[in-house]
Amino acid sequence: MASSLTKDAASIPGPQKTFFGHPRGLATLFMTEMWERFSYYGMRALLPLYLVAPEGLGLDAGTAIAIYSVYMSTVYLLAMPGGWFGDRVWGPRKTTAIAAAIIMAGHLVLALPMDATFYFGLLLVAIGSGLLKSNISTMVGHLYNGPTDPRRDGGFTLFYIGINLGAFFAPLTIGTVGQNVNWHFGFALAALGMALGLAQFLLGTKHLDAKSHVVPKPLSAQERATTLKKAMIWLLVAVVFYGIVGGTGHYTLKWATNPLMIIGLVVPIVVLFRIKRDKELTSTEQTKVSGYIWFFAAAAVFWMIYDQGGSTLSIFSDAHVNTSVFGWEFPVSWFQSVNPVLVMALAPVAAWLWLYLARSGKEPSTVVKFSAGLALIGISFFVFLLPLAASGDGKVSPWWIVLIYFCQTVGELCLSPVGLSVTTKMAPAKYSSQMMGVWFLAVTAGDAVTGLLSNNGVNLDTKPMVAVEAIAAVLAGVAIYMYRKRVKELMGDVH
Repeated sequence: MASSLTKDAASIPGPQKTFFGHPRGLATLFMTEMWERFSYYGMRALLPLYLVAPEGLGLDAGTAIAIYSVYMSTVYLLAMPGGWFGDRVWGPRKTTAIAAAIIMAGHLVLALPMDATFYFGLLLVAIGSGLLKSNISTMVGHLYNGPTDPRRDGGFTLFYIGINLGAFFAPLTIGTVGQNVNWHFGFALAALGMALGLAQFLLGTKHLDAKSHVVPKPLSAQERATTLKKAMIWLLVAVVFYGIVGGTGHYTLKWATNPLMIIGLVVPIVVLFRIKRDKELTSTEQTKVSGYIWFFAAAAVFWMIYDQGGSTLSIFSDAHVNTSVFGWEFPVSWFQSVNPVLVMALAPVAAWLWLYLARSGKEPSTVVKFSAGLALIGISFFVFLLPLAASGDGKVSPWWIVLIYFCQTVGELCLSPVGLSVTTKMAPAKYSSQMMGVWFLAVTAGDAVTGLLSNNGVNLDTKPMVAVEAIAAVLAGVAIYMYRKRVKELMGDVH
């Protein structure tokens, strides 16, 4: 399939092929990521709906939102150890192959019509997704001749298109099969998508750069033994603890979800604190880390609301949104395709707009873009208040949901690409390879807060809570904008 997307390079002699002028290996990684995102977003579109469906697990909305949030938080939490495995144990290529196999196995377990195995399948998908996330992006970078290669940005843009293509088609196919035919058939279709991605990855690895096969900093025998020993100790502690809880009859689902969400909240704080307190950093690097903490906190607030588009908003849509247009009924999971299609449509517009404003010296600073992203995510929940108030026992127009996702997508385009860029620019030299994982921890922290609130009796789909979240996001955006001069001072030479 990938070969059909390639074409001969006019500038390279001989029979060598490229992928739209980029290294041939990009086709392999493009298709792998597209199919992985197909499986991931397809399952994600079904997950909250399956959790609350009477023919699914039949859980209440609060528990469903908590489980969804734990899953999302865990995926991004595991991105850091995923990068560690790629750097120290298996290398990026092998780690990606193993991750894809774990994801496929997880979807197959979810496809089993047994409630007892459901959470194990969800855990496998989270582990596999975390392992894959950092390593496949690393291999894209390996295809180019360093950061100055003029093709590099274009290559990552194509890669980003692959992500959104998979995310767009997944709810339309997996969502339809899951909702209209059988939930478990939908999960099985997600497994098939990942199997296709894994197969073409293994067939196309010969086109990857040689660096992708190498373990950059392999563990020594002593380090391997120490790491394994520590892992076994923690595993034993967990087994003993949950054995006691279960044996005494006190175990409930909260005993599994609450600790994971606390970890998801504590780990980002500990990681940032450790970096900030590192005495090996220069005074300039210390100052930049202090500035970065502002962006990290803002991003956590943003993702806390943004990721509820797949949980709180999805469950509301299932119960209170009219999914009939001109007499044609569509599955509620299709709403999850709105964001990726808007990203593909609006991302080029945003890129053009920043360039146009930059030429005239009017491009907003990083701080202003972040403020705008926070304000827009808050506005999206102010919009959410209107269908919440109007729904009652009836149904509201689907265009309300589209408008909410539109606000969130524009906010995402203001904050997410800028956040990735500022993370690399403000990273201390010692932590340059780890800071992208730190950026992902902002998602972990945001989803952990959502899960903790929902798991402990806070109804996030009520008008008061939606209003509180909207106000908090807008106020956070205003606060960052008002203190923009101070934040810019902390950023140093980064703008």
